[in-house]
Amino acid sequence: MIKTYLALAVVLFYVASAALVTLRLFRRDQERVPNRNLALTLGFAGVLLHGWVLFDTIFRVPGLNLAFFNALSLTSWTVVTLLMVSSLSKPVENLGIVLLPLAAITVALELAYPSISLMQQTAGWALKLHVLFSMLAYSLLTLASVQAILLAVQDHHLHSRQPGGFVRALPPLQTMESLLFEMIGAGFILLTLSLLSGFAFLENMFAQHLVHKTVLSTLAWVVFGALLLGRYRYGWRGRTAIIWTLSGFVMLILAYFGSKAVLELILYR
Repeated sequence: MIKTYLALAVVLFYVASAALVTLRLFRRDQERVPNRNLALTLGFAGVLLHGWVLFDTIFRVPGLNLAFFNALSLTSWTVVTLLMVSSLSKPVENLGIVLLPLAAITVALELAYPSISLMQQTAGWALKLHVLFSMLAYSLLTLASVQAILLAVQDHHLHSRQPGGFVRALPPLQTMESLLFEMIGAGFILLTLSLLSGFAFLENMFAQHLVHKTVLSTLAWVVFGALLLGRYRYGWRGRTAIIWTLSGFVMLILAYFGSKAVLELILYR
């Protein structure tokens, strides 16, 4: 019962934080804009309680319970944690408009559909390192994808010469693009480490239950690598960068959660 109340509190904190961030963007009367620190405080409160709920759900005596909705909630927690920490030094809290409600949904799904899929405690350190790199890579590249969506909206408004209150509240386009490529660069490094650790330490990355994940993750790595190369060599930006970012993100989501959903929710393995 306590876990239920904690999960509901997480949902409320995330939704409240997202609401304040949204009001800050769309409120035209700058004198009545909600306080940024309050929005971040609510977000951090949600992160702390979300971590507590995840610890109680995932850490079991036989091993780690990484069932589909638990893994989804863990990923969203990692994403929001990175978002909140980054917001202390960079103007990225606007990403919370999308990410915080999504995180709230994953908490609700985790609570509504409990299931068990254990990673045994006897699993080697190499597998755990691979999982850590993968989670961090997915999380950072998720942030980059939401940043790309905001960048697309901002670019559209500026090209149509309709810089409304929402666009005026965002950082300059150049700053938004710089943040996007910083996230992609860091995420690409972590994705590289994830793939290298997988090929180096896992017995067979092309086993039947892993082949889709391996192929799609590798394709995503190629897409993000090509994007970074295009940025460095040819100055890719704007819509080109947005399309490549979202394409790589879709491949990553299908790689992990697509295959996991098929195995656990459809085939019940």
